Amino acid sequence: MRKAIKVGLTGTSGAGKSTVSEELKKYGYAVIDADAVARLAMEKGSPLIPKLVEAFGPSVMDADGSINRKELAKIAFSSPEMTKLLNKITHPEICRLIEKKINGAFWDGYEAVIIDAPQLFESKMSYDCNFIVSVVAPVETRLKRIMERDNLTREEAERRINSQLSDDFFRENSDVVIENDGDEQKLKDQALYVARLIEVKISGEATLDF
Repeated sequence: MRKAIKVGLTGTSGAGKSTVSEELKKYGYAVIDADAVARLAMEKGSPLIPKLVEAFGPSVMDADGSINRKELAKIAFSSPEMTKLLNKITHPEICRLIEKKINGAFWDGYEAVIIDAPQLFESKMSYDCNFIVSVVAPVETRLKRIMERDNLTREEAERRINSQLSDDFFRENSDVVIENDGDEQKLKDQALYVARLIEVKISGEATLDF
């Protein structure tokens, strides 16, 4: 008997998680981008904005009433305490919106929903996943990607990496770990392997020993 499942896709920033999620989307699974949902949750008029301004100061809000995400990140990733505060404020609303999208995907007939979330564990969404896939990569590779992708200095990128869970944590708490060594074809092959695992989980025809 086939069943619908939730798959958590997470990992270290700059490790190549987005490439994996795009590959999985090709196999017909719904993919929910938690970062995109987070941006939606902080748009102008969001109930989170007053809370963020109160916690992190007026500099995190632009003149038009929207959140200056770069300034917010600069402050929020300056220390573990600040990062925890950001998560405490934003995670409940982001998780609510993600759950709404998950229900919509299942209603539309998708048999698997991939929750692409860098903060999967911190937000506790991991508890509700049928299995979890993490993508990790060498630190220097990640730093380069983050600096290019987000237009950050090396120091800013290092602060962001240091605010996140370690590679060892992801390896110890995931059912599948994708090691991205920079070989794009190998990364896609590993995504195909994950897609096959998803199909086995959906079909219920075999028991997987992760």
